[in-house]
Amino acid sequence: MIHIKSKKQIETMRSANRIVARTLRILAKNLEPGITTLELDKIAESEIRAGGATPAFLGYRGYPASLCISINEEVVHGIPGSRVIKSGDVVSMDLGSVYDGFCGDSALTVAVGEVPGPTKKLISVTKEALERGIDAMRVGNRLYDISAAIQQHVEANNLSVVRQFVGHGIGKEMHEDPQIPNYGKPGTGVRLKEGMVFAIEPMVNMGGWEVRVLDDDWTVVTLDGSLSAHFEHTVAVTSDGPDILSLPD
Repeated sequence: MIHIKSKKQIETMRSANRIVARTLRILAKNLEPGITTLELDKIAESEIRAGGATPAFLGYRGYPASLCISINEEVVHGIPGSRVIKSGDVVSMDLGSVYDGFCGDSALTVAVGEVPGPTKKLISVTKEALERGIDAMRVGNRLYDISAAIQQHVEANNLSVVRQFVGHGIGKEMHEDPQIPNYGKPGTGVRLKEGMVFAIEPMVNMGGWEVRVLDDDWTVVTLDGSLSAHFEHTVAVTSDGPDILSLPD
């Protein structure tokens, strides 16, 4: 069942998401060679709590941290620890909060220092794919119009979309119906209605789309070792078009 949110609930979700957006901006500023992923996690938790929210990921299904931080061939769900960030790393940071009973969720990918042109393209195409998916979130469109818009842009640029992990509905729970793949057939799926709120999150690989989960039972990596990027926004369907809730103030 897809839960329709009231305007008041959407504004509460905007507050939750703005806390996430502000924190991600601070994390990106601190993302320099020499910092550890655990230090970034501590910053994330501190900033989320300072904003009056609680970290949504900490303890979720047993996850041991507030921040998911995935580097280079890691796609999503990388666990913070002693790893040191290096120049040339491609770092994806995924963060969630709970504020006044509602969730916020957003992610971004940052290149640390100078990286080659193909790496820059991977990051830019993934961000653009998110924008294409969001633009399809209009009343009367179909759910998989979002998926198709993402897939078409990614594959037109000779990159691949991860298929095992998907976007999702969001509200009082971090993961609600429906699941939103980053690939699909346009004109199919449920009809989009005002008040639906989705976390749209393309995960894009430089090589093939296949992935595997490491022995820690969390970290997802590309099967072929190629680089991966990840962007995410929480977005509401409105009569005026898509409303991105996870933008900073």
